[in-house]
Amino acid sequence: MRVEKDSFGKIKIPADALYGINTVRTVENLSFSNRPLHQYPSYIKVLAGVKKAAALANGSAGLLPTELVSVIAAACDEVMVGCHNEHFLIDVLHGGGGIGTNMNMNEVIANLVNEKLGRKRGSYHPVHPIDSVNLSQSTSDVCHTAIRIAIINEFQALYKVISALITELENKVQRLLDVTTIARTCLQDGMRVQLGDFFSGYVSMLKRRLSSLEEKVDQLHFINLGGTVIGSGLGAPPEYRAVILDKLCEVFGMPLGYRENLYDTAQNIDDLAAVSSELRLLATSLIKIAKDLRLLSSGPEAGFGEIQLPAVQAGSSFFPGKVNPIVPETLIQCCFQVLASDRAVQGTLEHGELNLNVYEGAAGINILEALTMLTHAIMTFHSNCIAGMDANRERCEELSTTFIPVVVDLKEQYGYAAVSSLIKEKGREGIKMLQNGGERNDSSQ
Repeated sequence: MRVEKDSFGKIKIPADALYGINTVRTVENLSFSNRPLHQYPSYIKVLAGVKKAAALANGSAGLLPTELVSVIAAACDEVMVGCHNEHFLIDVLHGGGGIGTNMNMNEVIANLVNEKLGRKRGSYHPVHPIDSVNLSQSTSDVCHTAIRIAIINEFQALYKVISALITELENKVQRLLDVTTIARTCLQDGMRVQLGDFFSGYVSMLKRRLSSLEEKVDQLHFINLGGTVIGSGLGAPPEYRAVILDKLCEVFGMPLGYRENLYDTAQNIDDLAAVSSELRLLATSLIKIAKDLRLLSSGPEAGFGEIQLPAVQAGSSFFPGKVNPIVPETLIQCCFQVLASDRAVQGTLEHGELNLNVYEGAAGINILEALTMLTHAIMTFHSNCIAGMDANRERCEELSTTFIPVVVDLKEQYGYAAVSSLIKEKGREGIKMLQNGGERNDSSQ
């Protein structure tokens, strides 16, 4: 951001800037994370959409002149398609309950509108950032509403990549149903199992996690625009409140509603925490899948070696030809970051106070980041790992005929006590005899 000061130390904002003094002060006083708002175009788009809906509602309520409504709406449309993202400079994790975010948007829209009306940027006449663009709103209900709609929108991409991964895994299940290998419990040898049956567990788990996540995201359709700061609606005239929800639905083309109690909405962000918890469960489940693939592909000679993962790039700078499970490991590290994001979200819920949770913005940003990270990592995991994965059929066959699977088969035929006693007395030789049928007659005498 180019900001100059005059000889008296007064801030001079560049003439071509769409942002204003409130944005500059937020950047100067409240920045720490190196996460400027322009890195979150999906959030910018929704914030501008909320402002458009508010302008339309204010016009319908007779609070804004028709000619200003149309030009404000046009400016919002420009922002919604990403024309001015470089002017959104505030740190998205700033304090103050999101005031810098709201004011950055108000200033950009006001300057765009005034310029369209032949005024200079920074004049704030006839359209003022607060008196016009922020009319009938507060930071609280604007940011609360926008972050939820942004999360709903971002979830759509994650839904698609998880669904595609499920489909790919279902195909793998069918192709691997004729591959018999060994099961393991406590990392010890177990009975025989079809590799396809084993992978079917991943399919069921991902379907369950996706369904549960979708259910929690659906709850974000209940917002509070019109409730202003603490849910009372003070500052939003009844005429505006009567139409704002319809205008919001119109702008975003989605069904939206109000929470039952808008005081609750301002105070409690457990709906965001619930979404984050579901993302944590999804991440933890994906870690399990990725760790399993690392084990199953370990080797090639001294490990499990039951599956082969595609070699997408050199796995080692030391061992020539070594293929490491780098894609599953990348997914695991993505999921670690999602777990960290969830901890931040739960912290914002835990530390909310009195009438307004001022940490809601941090919760929303962490959820947006978790959604984006998971979308990219799962897409890579699908295309660069699962799609090219195959069974090492010879190795699976070898493992399926080792000692413990044979013992399990004999136990089913002769009973646990008889087989256990025989192993104690004669060890593996006794099992061989039992396989040949001779020991059964001895033990029955």
